[in-house]
Amino acid sequence: MRTYLVSGSIAAAAAAFVFLYVWWPGVPAANAPVVAPALATTSAAAPIETAPPATTGAPPPLSSTDNAVFSRKEQPSKTSSSTPVTQAPTSTPSAAAVQDSLAQGATALRAALVNIICTTTAGGGIRSISGSGVIVSAKGVILTNAHIGQYFLLTNYPSPDSTDCVVRTGSPATPAYKAKLIFISPTWIHDNPNTLTEIAPTGTGEHDIALLAITKSDTGAPLPTSFPSVSLATRVPFLGEPVVIESYAAQFLSASEIESSLYPTIVYGTIKNVYTFATTTVDVVSLGGTAAAQEGSSGGGILDSAGKLISTITTSTVKGATSSRTLYAITASYIRRDYAAETSRSLNDLLAESTSTAVADFAPTRSTLTTFLLHALSGQ
Repeated sequence: MRTYLVSGSIAAAAAAFVFLYVWWPGVPAANAPVVAPALATTSAAAPIETAPPATTGAPPPLSSTDNAVFSRKEQPSKTSSSTPVTQAPTSTPSAAAVQDSLAQGATALRAALVNIICTTTAGGGIRSISGSGVIVSAKGVILTNAHIGQYFLLTNYPSPDSTDCVVRTGSPATPAYKAKLIFISPTWIHDNPNTLTEIAPTGTGEHDIALLAITKSDTGAPLPTSFPSVSLATRVPFLGEPVVIESYAAQFLSASEIESSLYPTIVYGTIKNVYTFATTTVDVVSLGGTAAAQEGSSGGGILDSAGKLISTITTSTVKGATSSRTLYAITASYIRRDYAAETSRSLNDLLAESTSTAVADFAPTRSTLTTFLLHALSGQ
């Protein structure tokens, strides 16, 4: 039976959605407070993840209803109830087969997951941050958010090497690579010039896309000839679809724990709702409350049972226990469409290039965006 899902407008509740990077107070910015302000008001019962978290539960059993119960505090307003935005597949594999596939996908996603630490001495209220990303090409291309990637525009602000970004991997996360931008949404940068200095920047996830290329080792070891990666999906998610969610969530960790004891957060869940930035496209999914609904999860991955990266974490509500929050992610299909709209080429074309070519090709745009951002920071 053909089933249409209700489209929701994500823009109406933009102020409720907080970008999921966590301030990194290990290297305080010049002229910034020694103690970073509180990241969010959290319940005393919120989980404190200071030790390696076990994979949270088994993949949920599949049925006509979702057995996991999440309370939802805030939800975007609805638009047309008849807008056909997506539909579930007409046939599905067995529950056991899906559970096995998700478990295998969790292992693959964990290998491709990265932690991105950017430390800065730029001052002016700019703080160092920790976020997540996923390697989507064996050549070493990382997909993350623009609100993480913008720090790669500040390398020489206000002086050479004032901002240093390191790609970390493993469990716990340790320094592994250096990377450079090969794409960041110019639209996002122009629309969000003040997020670097805001205490709790918010947004919808629209245009919140950045791609990095791993360029050298941060350990002295040679770069691998092939990086662990997961492929970016081409199809849209459907309501109730089982997924695995992974990130380097860090909201409840101290600076020393982020530095030495940051472990991947791995949870299983389902697509709770779908939303659009337009009319009939599936651009954003919500995933209810999970342990991944924390600062630090920005850029984390949502994998489907076919082992494809179907969405990238962008925003969340952040008050209360993580089980009562709502986690949002932009879809792979939206990322592909938005990249094509920004560049007039397909994302597959970019991924087919050598990373050195991609870095060189993006350099002029990077320089232009850096100049724009610096003017915005200086109030010009």
